[in-house]
Amino acid sequence: MSFSINTSPFVGREGKHVTSRKLRERLYRELERNLAMKVEDGEMADTFIISGRGTLHITILIENMRREGYEFMVGPPKVINKRLNDKLLEPYEIAIVEMPEEYMGSVVELLGKRRGVMVDMQGSGVENTTVVKYKIPTRGLLGLRNAILTASRGTAVLNTVFEEYGPWAGDISTRDQGSLVSFETGTSTTYALSSSQERGQLFLGPGIDVYKGQIVGIHQRPGDLSLNVCKRKAATNVRSNKEQTVVLNAPLDFSLDDCIEYIQEDELVEVTPLSVRMCKNPRAAKKTK
Repeated sequence: MSFSINTSPFVGREGKHVTSRKLRERLYRELERNLAMKVEDGEMADTFIISGRGTLHITILIENMRREGYEFMVGPPKVINKRLNDKLLEPYEIAIVEMPEEYMGSVVELLGKRRGVMVDMQGSGVENTTVVKYKIPTRGLLGLRNAILTASRGTAVLNTVFEEYGPWAGDISTRDQGSLVSFETGTSTTYALSSSQERGQLFLGPGIDVYKGQIVGIHQRPGDLSLNVCKRKAATNVRSNKEQTVVLNAPLDFSLDDCIEYIQEDELVEVTPLSVRMCKNPRAAKKTK
């Protein structure tokens, strides 16, 4: 995972340590007591590449740093590949899922989309419960746990263990929906959110500060959609006979782990002591232009 300095317009509002020098000192100090972690300098002077034993290992470091007053940005997790005899190899894991039979179809579909190959299937001792065993690339496991819990209404149990390095399995789509992105900096309003919630599920309610490029929700269709969540109702001289009551849906409450699992290649997680936001990566946007 890549760590970089916070480049959002809200930098310095909540944290004490925001410079690349402070970030570098803290990351290299972590190596003294965290022997399974590796820190390398990235392509840019303010970017560092952190390698560890899974996303949980690195997420614990992120949580500790934000509690210490650091502000920084984190990129999406990537698996460590190998090249042997000019062939690209990636890690594979054995995933064992125990679930009720009624949800088996949707869970098997999820595993199949992520290049999983069924190794074994059998009934457990419990009535109407099935256990499936899959060999699946580690890339396919990123964000899979939450997807399986959603598909099985929280009844499935997923266990994984590393198996071996195998041939590259090809492209894996871990997300079918795009993001709702704000194109205006300001404070979210009820008036704007009432129309925005028709486009998908939102991450915030009214009265929240947002900035241009911040991800404010999940689009209900593939591809990103830019919208204005700061628009105010025009104060014209025309009065309606009856005031409309606006009912907003409850916003999604994403934790740090959820945000890291959600983001794609061109997105970042902004971590501060008081909040966790997601935004589009401005450097990735420049490369695509």
